[in-house]
Amino acid sequence: MLRALYTSLVHLALPFLPLRLWWRGRREPLYREHVGERYGRYPRVGAPRRPVLWIHAVSLGETRASVPLVERLLAQYPAATVLLTCMTATGRAAGATLFGGRVAQAWLPYDAPFAVRAFLAHWKPVAGLIMETELWPNLVAATQAAGIPLYLVNARLSERSAAGYARVESLARPMLSALAGVAAQADPDARRLAALGAPEPVVTGNLKFDLVAPADANARAEALREWLGASRPVFVAASTRDGEESLILDALAADPLPDRALTVIVPRHPQRFDTVAEILRARRIPFVRRSVGSPVSPDANVVLGDSMGELFAFYAAADVAFVGGSLLPLGGQNLIEAIAAGCPTLVGPHMFNFAEATRNALAAGAALEVTDARALVGTVRELFADTARRVGMRDAARTFHAAHRGAADRLWAWLAPRLDADFRRGVSREAGD
Repeated sequence: MLRALYTSLVHLALPFLPLRLWWRGRREPLYREHVGERYGRYPRVGAPRRPVLWIHAVSLGETRASVPLVERLLAQYPAATVLLTCMTATGRAAGATLFGGRVAQAWLPYDAPFAVRAFLAHWKPVAGLIMETELWPNLVAATQAAGIPLYLVNARLSERSAAGYARVESLARPMLSALAGVAAQADPDARRLAALGAPEPVVTGNLKFDLVAPADANARAEALREWLGASRPVFVAASTRDGEESLILDALAADPLPDRALTVIVPRHPQRFDTVAEILRARRIPFVRRSVGSPVSPDANVVLGDSMGELFAFYAAADVAFVGGSLLPLGGQNLIEAIAAGCPTLVGPHMFNFAEATRNALAAGAALEVTDARALVGTVRELFADTARRVGMRDAARTFHAAHRGAADRLWAWLAPRLDADFRRGVSREAGD
């Protein structure tokens, strides 16, 4: 009954969703492309080469984390089509950049029964892999009805999300119990998922520890640091969310960093680049936009990191970095990339979406937690003044990152035999059809 109510609400929203896509497409034009896919509509020509292995990565972070898994699928099943679906423009753009024409790409349809059935009928995947916790009740029910095994991999579930699922347990439990298997990032994730009905989760680790820096990462970081100012102390506030930039700027105004120090603000979402620029103008703060590429003058204390694909370079070029989404109760953003770059990393008190990685990084001395924006600015100042402490944090970050690699191998050891059986079964079914 609860799923029927949920489905009714989805159908009520469907007519208005194109308006939302159009609105978001003002700053990210990709949202206005292939809109029919959101409703399960595909060209009548150009059917995909079968068999199809499907992996869903909702946005940029999940798409990047999927790289080691996609590469293994491509290597192990060269005759298959690997389908990558996303929900966000940044995720789809990253898929095109990372994989080019080696994978097929599509939007995941909205969770209306007619749309998900049309999606499955068009692609006919032999198996599906969902990254992290991007689960939709009608999609899961449709894959189960079609006999398509669906795996939840690199799965995470915070206490807050688990409590939310528990409030709609009659909707969540059938959905989770219908999964063919679950590979969780950490023991707490596995326990929460199992309590909600997921079938015997295994713990394989976090794929984000296995991400490899781009081949030109060092060269890009060196060039970026030269542009920022080789002799200026650089603080990067990365993946900031709505409201956090103002908190940080207020704290900097009340207690400025040392002379010549440079603050780089990199908003989490591209659609907010212009918004943050307006915040800086309203405060009459001299700043330079990275996308413009103008020289960073000595009187500019702020750089707006409004480019795409340079976050790792910003981390590698920084003396100290803060990972956003954590000053306000938003759950935080991925701190692993900053640690992988060997950057002294600060986080706020609200990292519940990355609780296990954060807890371990803090314990290892690879990161520090600050209570609020004033404490953040104070800690940045302390680290600027203490070279030995920064070096110690860099060493701890590299050691911590190296110790947690290997999730891709563990996940593949668990997943490969299951996918092999699914692949053979799917091929046999296609031959029978």
